[in-house]
This record gives sequence, C-alpha cells and structure tokens, in this order.
Amino acid sequence: MNIYKIKNKLSSLAAIGILGAGILAFTSCQGVLEEDVISKIGNDYMNTPSGLNDGINAAYSTMRPFYGTEEGNNLTIFGTDTYTNGSDGSWKFMNSYTSQFDTRNGHIRNIWNAFYEGINTCNAVIDRAPEVTGMDEGTKAQRVAEAKFIRAHHYFLLTQFFGGVDLQLSESVVPSKEVTRSTVAEMYTAIINDLESAIPDLEPNMRSNDYGRATRPTAENLLGLVYLTKASTEAQESGDYENAENLFKKVINDYGFQLLPDFAKVYEFGNEINDEIIFSIQYTRDPLNNGNGNRAHLYFLMEYDVQPGMERDVANGRPWKRYRPTDYTLNTIFANRDIDSRYNKSFKHVFKTNKPGTYNTTFDQSKSSVTFAEGDTAIYIPGYEISEAERAEKPYQVLTPSLYTDKLYPTLNKHLDPGRADKTQAEGGRDYVVFRLADTYLLLAEAQLMQDKTAEAAATINTIRRRAAWPGMEAQMEITPAEMTFEFLTEERARELLGEQKRWLDLVRWGILVERVKMYNTLGADNIQDFHVLRPIPQDQIDRTTGGNDAFPQNPGY
Repeated sequence: MNIYKIKNKLSSLAAIGILGAGILAFTSCQGVLEEDVISKIGNDYMNTPSGLNDGINAAYSTMRPFYGTEEGNNLTIFGTDTYTNGSDGSWKFMNSYTSQFDTRNGHIRNIWNAFYEGINTCNAVIDRAPEVTGMDEGTKAQRVAEAKFIRAHHYFLLTQFFGGVDLQLSESVVPSKEVTRSTVAEMYTAIINDLESAIPDLEPNMRSNDYGRATRPTAENLLGLVYLTKASTEAQESGDYENAENLFKKVINDYGFQLLPDFAKVYEFGNEINDEIIFSIQYTRDPLNNGNGNRAHLYFLMEYDVQPGMERDVANGRPWKRYRPTDYTLNTIFANRDIDSRYNKSFKHVFKTNKPGTYNTTFDQSKSSVTFAEGDTAIYIPGYEISEAERAEKPYQVLTPSLYTDKLYPTLNKHLDPGRADKTQAEGGRDYVVFRLADTYLLLAEAQLMQDKTAEAAATINTIRRRAAWPGMEAQMEITPAEMTFEFLTEERARELLGEQKRWLDLVRWGILVERVKMYNTLGADNIQDFHVLRPIPQDQIDRTTGGNDAFPQNPGY
C-alpha cells in the first residue's frame, strides 16, 4: 500500500496578503520519503505536468501544520468541556481564556499562514491547469479537483475559527496589501462550490490508488460536515440538514467503508490504514523529511517517567503533560464502563517497570516503599476509587481519581507512537486521522436529530454503540428514540472522538461552547466570554493590510 512521500522541488513563492506560498511536491513510492531541495526553479515550472503534480502535492503538505501539532490541538482540545491543561507548556492561557490569548498569538498566526499558503498553491494549480499540455486530461481534472478540496478544507476551518476572511479564488503572483473580509455566507458559497465541483473528478473509491490523496467520499464527507455546520450559522438555509444527511448516507453506504469490529483497533499502532479511515494526513519515519512530524503522541501523557520503577522509554512515550481530561470526561462521559468498552480502550491503565529496584512511594501513601523487578506492574490506574487498605495490599502504586493532579491523570492512548527512533524524538511518524467512519455515523445522527428524525438518529447511533459494547453487552448499549436527545449526542461524540481535534469545533457548531466551559472546565470558566466563539485575526494580517483595522476588522473582543 502506497503512502505519500514528499520531495521538495520548488522554492518559488507567490504571495497572498502577508503570505508567501511555497511549492513543495509529493511522490508516491514505497516506504521512504525523499526530499531534495532544488532552488531557483522558474515560475514556468508550474505550467508543466510535473510542476502541476508537484504543486498539488505541496498543497497537501499545508494540512500538516494543523493536524497532530500543538497549534492544531490547542485550537481544538484546549478550552473545551472534555480537556483542560496539564502541568507543562506555555500555552495554558488558550485553555483558561485569559487576556494573553490575544492577536499576537503565534499558534493562530502559524495556522493562518499555512492555510493561506496552501490556498494560493491550490489557486495556482486551478488557474494554470488549462494551459498545461502533455498531461492526461483525466489526471489533470483530478489534480484540479484535489486542489478545490484542499482549498475548501482550509477555508472551512478558517471560517469556523475566524468567521469571514479574505476569500481569494485566483492565484496571487505578487504581494498584495489590498484584502478584505468576506461574509460568512460568501465563505460557505465558495466552499460548497469548490466541493461540488471537485466531487465528480475525484477517484470514486474507498481509498486512492495513490494513498493519501482525497477521494470522492473524502470530499462528500467534508461537504456533509460543511452543510451541517452552515445550518447553525447566519448563512443557514432550509435544506442544509437534509443535504448533510444525504451526503453522510452516501459515504456510509456506497464505498465499502466498515467499522472495525474492535474500537481499540482503530488507533492501534501499525494499523493506520484500515477500512474505517476515510482520510488521513500522511507522515513518515524519515527524520530528514518529516518536518515537525505528528506530535500528538506528546500531549496527552501523564508524568509516569519520574515515578518509582519507571523511566522514560519509547513505548510509553515522552510526556509533555499538556492535556488533562476533565472530571466531566472521566465521570460523566465514561460513566457506563461496565457495558461501554471505550474508557478502557481509550486510556492506558498499567505502566510496567523498566527501572527495577526498591523505592519510596510518591503519590500512593498506602505503603512506604515498593520493590520491582523488570516488567512488574509499577503503576495501576483503575479509573475508580480503591480504599487505602486495599491499595496497601498491592505491590505497586495505585493512582485513583482522588490522587489525580495536573501531572498525574489518565493517559489517552490513541496517539502513542512506539515507532519513534528513541525516547527523546518528538517528531512522530504516524498518519493523523482526519475523517473516519464512526464520526460519519455520528454526524449523520446529528443531521437526523436536527430534522426531528429521532428514531432514525437512534438507529444510526446504535451502530456505533454496538461496536463499543463489551462482548455480550450489545443490547444494553442500544438506546431508544426517547433517549436520543441532543445532550446524549454531545456525550456520544465525546466518548467516541475524545482527543481527535473535534471538540471545540463541535461546541461552537452547537452554540454551547461558553456554557459548557463554564460548567465543566474550571480553569476556563471564569474568563470565557461570548466573543470567544471566534479566534483573533492575526495582528500581522491587519497591520499589513492597506487601511488596517478599518479595511480588515478584528473580531470583537480582541
């Protein structure tokens, strides 16, 4: 099975607003990502078949700065009801919504710049394709369709984060300071036009023969989400939920995607290409060509590596202690662990000794010392309270909920990357899953519920719940139409998609971000305000726009 490989061939730049659009290139070859930097390639290279291919592959690379990065996770995991900050990192204010979260935010700027770089690269591919000769017309049409998919993807995220932004649908070949903000309705019109235009020319397969490229179901899944989201904005139209429902049904029924029988297998290391994955961002193991890599493996880990019997290793990960699950996540979302397997399969429960010896205990004071041989259990995290007397009988430390701190808490295991070269390597090589079938089922259930098709929504969501059940508990996991409420939907998405860069966007789409943070995120509750449903426009963009804030106004509150 092929995966994308990047070969950096171009250093030509085209500017859009304050940005330069770099042209990179992918090749699809087995096993190794190669990168050659070749400078001084002329602008006309984009007018050749190889240049057009390299251009679209470059555009794919502009997804990497968002998925699996601290920037992308801070924008989607922090400041929600499911996660709050751990002990480490200098971006905690993005969780607590303090005044530090302002227009000079570097993470906001990085995403803004990367997406506009990708947009202008897509514009170049779309504009120049008609003049490219010597290229199979079907392949050319597919590359243009991929460019429209990527452009729609970028504008969709920008619209969700910022509202209406500068809408550029043709290539900028020289820097320009003449930019304006489009309306949200104009943004959605352009996004939908791109996806509807792209879908017929994309590969109509479950996965591309050149794995990693967008396919027809990839674009249909995104378009369904666009309609679902649009329906909650000022751009809403009467048919939005119905359009979303029809698209999600098509993705589910027409291409051969299947839910894996075991929830744990979806994120199992080495199983990144499976029948549930609709679209993922490609990374590699070559340290010279992986950029900053998929770093999601760093952020959800507790401080296991200074505890008795433990030291940092590759298998357990490098704990950056960024994201800590809220009490709401642990006690409400995962309350039914006796029938629902997803708590057990989403978190790591045992750390095995990799540093044998006798130690004084740290967090578990039910005994004064512990002695370990290699491979013994050093830490057990049951997820429920155990009495001190019972803990004292265990030859290891037991981390119960009453002992959780901002350094010690349940570790999400979805993103662990034991394939890294060594215990210090931050640049992970696992693909990052963007769309998977379980999410599509949940989005379909949402579209149905919003149309008062409660029985259909319950049937849809039961498909996910049966898969999540412990063996023999499938019937107990099913819900009735009467139980298919909006609140249940919000909880079910958290159970299934925890830590997958969805939650902030979900809460904003549902119009409940502020109330949910006030209810469940104690560190953000006192500071979050209504204006936080949008992010601040990077100040650099405003400063370099002719007319400044008058021409390109900042979002309210910033």
